[in-house]
Amino acid sequence: MGFLLSKSMDANLKKQQEFMLHNSRLQMERQILMQNQMRERQMAMQIAWSREFLKYFGTFFAVATVGLTVGAVKRKKPALLAPIVPLGFIFTYQMDSAYGTLIYRMRGEAESIMASEHDRLDLPLGTPTFDSIEKARRAKSSLASFLEK
Repeated sequence: MGFLLSKSMDANLKKQQEFMLHNSRLQMERQILMQNQMRERQMAMQIAWSREFLKYFGTFFAVATVGLTVGAVKRKKPALLAPIVPLGFIFTYQMDSAYGTLIYRMRGEAESIMASEHDRLDLPLGTPTFDSIEKARRAKSSLASFLEK
């Protein structure tokens, strides 16, 4: 009788462990999907910001270029054209960021860093562990309780 009960309990325990494993996998998959969606939304906002900034900077660049060119021709001072060069670099960068291939080049460089220079990505004091987080939490909570007295 005890053997049958033990065997039944072992089977139930195994089923429960499989169920818990399945649930934890589902939870992790959902968390990964949520984090990826948040990352995609942040990147979309950053690209949208670049495009919006480009509209304003493009207008400024066009007006400044026309104004500086007219001023240089009227006053016969070619030095007035000098600010167009650095403004042109900024405009080109913003154009590349908003509509060009900058994001793809950055992704490629990031993948290269992750593959061949992984040591540059290490956190100071290493990856946080449960123990290090608990230690910090306990220190903070004991400090808060000390301050309340």
